[in-house]
Amino acid sequence: MNIGFIGFGNMAQAIVNGMVNKANIDPSLIHVCSAHFDSCQKNAEKYGVCAHASSLEVVGNAELIVLAVKPYQIKEVVEPIRKALVSKIVISIAAGCFYDFYEEILEPQTQHISAIPNTPIAVGKGILVTEQKHSLQPKSLESFVQLFSTIAQIEWVEAKQLSIATTIAGCAPAYTAMYLEALADAGVKHGLKRQQAYDLAALMMAGTSLLYLEKKEHPGIMKDAVCSPSGTTIKGVASLEKNAFRGIIIEAIDEVEK
Repeated sequence: MNIGFIGFGNMAQAIVNGMVNKANIDPSLIHVCSAHFDSCQKNAEKYGVCAHASSLEVVGNAELIVLAVKPYQIKEVVEPIRKALVSKIVISIAAGCFYDFYEEILEPQTQHISAIPNTPIAVGKGILVTEQKHSLQPKSLESFVQLFSTIAQIEWVEAKQLSIATTIAGCAPAYTAMYLEALADAGVKHGLKRQQAYDLAALMMAGTSLLYLEKKEHPGIMKDAVCSPSGTTIKGVASLEKNAFRGIIIEAIDEVEK
């Protein structure tokens, strides 16, 4: 199946990187375009994919189309290709643009689904928060799942939960990167080399996450397992609680959800 991307910014490139380098999809099957052809061509060369001068060219060369422009640009971008999209599988990765929205701007009978990825999709470890309501036919849905499950965990979510699910999966990588940076800064402060500090912090975070996903133990149990009576770890935990560590995280999510 040929895959088209209308819009080739950071997230579209993250998906393409995952497809090409982790899912081993032939780059010649991927077609991309963006508002500025020169930069699109330059970025396309990084992955060996095909750059096109217009969205109509992309749609003409692909069976599955990913709409990867900013939410406010969707209507303008879709209008000239509406009729051409009727025979395609349309996947939107634009935040806040879901089933009801596309039912209004696409031609009747167009197959479409809305899904929001996060940046770890670039290394085949992404999350794809996907709206349960869609108009894909069974074979098209199977194609969607087969393609994206190679680079992401597809999480099906009801419309009313899409916002919070997207915030946790899509915004929190930034907060997690800040935590990683802070841990590394502390390591450097106490004598570790910068790269070693980053690697130690990143490996700890990855290992802790995998431990949870495998055992599905309550995070509090995982914390307690490391906290010996009068030990060093519990002193650090007490300091975090004193400074409202968990409250700050919840507040950051609240700010996005306002």
